[in-house]
Amino acid sequence: MRRWLPSGRQVLITTLLSTVALVGVVGYAYSQTQIPTDLKAFATQQNNVYYWADGTEMARTGEVDRQDMPLEKVPQGVQWAVLAAENETFYTDYGIDPQGIGRAVYNMATGGQTQGGSTITQQYVKNAYLSQQQTVSRKLTEMFIAIKLDQRTSKQQILEGYLNTSWFGRGAYGIQRAARAYYGKDASELNPSEGAFLASLLKGASLYDPAVRPENRARAVDRWNYTLNRMVKIGKLSAAERATYTTFPEPIDPPKQAGLTGQTGYLVDMAKQYVTTHTGISDAQFDLGGYQIYTTFEKPKVTALTDSVKAAAGRLNADPGLRVGAATVAADGRILAIYGGPGYLKQGYNNANSAIVPAGSAFTPFVYATALGQGVQRQRDTGRTPVSPTTRYNGDDQAQLMTPEGPYWDRNGKLVKGINDGGKSWGSIGLREAVEQSVNTPMLQLGLDVGLDQVRKTATDLGLLPETLGAQVPAFSLGNSTPSAVRMADAYVAFAAGGMHTDPYSVVRITRDGASVGVQKPASARVLTQDVAGQVNAALVGTVDGGTAKAAQLPGRTVAGKTGTTQDNKAGWFVGYSGQLSTAVAVFRLDAKGVEALPLDGQGDPAKSAAATNYPLDIWSTYMKTVPVE
Repeated sequence: MRRWLPSGRQVLITTLLSTVALVGVVGYAYSQTQIPTDLKAFATQQNNVYYWADGTEMARTGEVDRQDMPLEKVPQGVQWAVLAAENETFYTDYGIDPQGIGRAVYNMATGGQTQGGSTITQQYVKNAYLSQQQTVSRKLTEMFIAIKLDQRTSKQQILEGYLNTSWFGRGAYGIQRAARAYYGKDASELNPSEGAFLASLLKGASLYDPAVRPENRARAVDRWNYTLNRMVKIGKLSAAERATYTTFPEPIDPPKQAGLTGQTGYLVDMAKQYVTTHTGISDAQFDLGGYQIYTTFEKPKVTALTDSVKAAAGRLNADPGLRVGAATVAADGRILAIYGGPGYLKQGYNNANSAIVPAGSAFTPFVYATALGQGVQRQRDTGRTPVSPTTRYNGDDQAQLMTPEGPYWDRNGKLVKGINDGGKSWGSIGLREAVEQSVNTPMLQLGLDVGLDQVRKTATDLGLLPETLGAQVPAFSLGNSTPSAVRMADAYVAFAAGGMHTDPYSVVRITRDGASVGVQKPASARVLTQDVAGQVNAALVGTVDGGTAKAAQLPGRTVAGKTGTTQDNKAGWFVGYSGQLSTAVAVFRLDAKGVEALPLDGQGDPAKSAAATNYPLDIWSTYMKTVPVE
């Protein structure tokens, strides 16, 4: 084997030659790399343009917000907060961090997770001159420019450039606009505590801005504490001053953009959310603008739905505190219209996409569909028994609920009994009739017989989000879950589509600079058999023809749907469809100090009738009269 192994001399020569070659290649690349004469073209920053489904312009948003701020006007405490968080050796390094670069290059070259490992000089080079693309060549170019820039430019100039070109979220580029966006003040007025929070945003505003999602706040507080403590450790903040910063400096709410009045702001927010979750576009890239977003929203339907809500409120003399959320979804998942509230600039919270309103008895078709498809099991050691629309159940008020092991007891040791609306007893009743007449006790027992876990699976297969589903207790069958109007409309339209379901979506395509940008669209999947979907559809048609939803009848059209009320009267629903369009309407009240639903008792006229039934039906029928059959 020694004949085939290289000698020590050969290994040494090969190593020396390889090293010389590598040094030569790197040296040549370094000599050929030039510092660009101009900053990356901020002048090309544009609006994002949103379009209606017919291709006409709906809104323009996302203009870049940037304003230069001289370094001497940025407080030292804020400067060092950024340096402590990002690059504490900034004033002593040579513009690069060799170890950090080595880790980053190795990981990218081997296909591993990308890492930063960049100094502030490198980050400034990337922000000002290069792209955000994570490649070995871009990293090497960044390193070479950083070294040369560090030799030719003062540290103060580099730091000033970095602070003025970095993205802080909320569309803000630079420390001055960030100070305005998060604290409503100039950068010169920031204290070290506020600076420490803004420094955390450099790691990614989508992870640290509390306004983006609630869980961000905990991360922001941890990072804020880390930065302040680091400033003490490196001698840039006294322990005494650090002790005064014990309360997290809460940022202000993001300002609402002009031009998003009425329902437009809700539509833009929904489309933007879809873009960020179904494309490879980062928040920072999206805020740079230049994207054309073609949505599924149809302006005539949005206008008609808004007008119907206003008209119904006038007819019923509804309490101004009542909230309405509504959505129309097509069988292929396109969200065609929503009503999110009285206006985006008045109420930023989107009622149509909220997950706080209990579905009530509008949830029972999911129980019925599960039973028809899977049968029931009333005894533990036996197989499942098929059920049909005519299978009879006890429809009496106060009927005792049973499990395969015996009576159902609650945690307080009490027997659980079903309660019907108005205390009415129906005797032995078929399942289809129980759905049509909204009789509670058969649905409660049916849910236990089929298995609440199976009902839950059907609901999620039909598009209801798992986090909105309630506890698996008997009340689960009567809608203790809190799906949005968008999701309820989408779930119901699967009954009209023969059991095929498509998740709701709001964006069909995106372009930038004339090029198409990839956007994921949900695929259709069979959730129910055609037979089961047809049987549920028949019950929902019966609900409108002769059941609890007669007010939803439309002349010359077949309508299917279900009313939804809760036993504590905290919500009212009507979810219905005609043709291939499904519309869900939810009515509710909220505690002014929180997000807890309040009872609807005494809301609406005439004679203070229950808003839970009259209001949603009025809105739905008025709206659908203006919508052509599809």
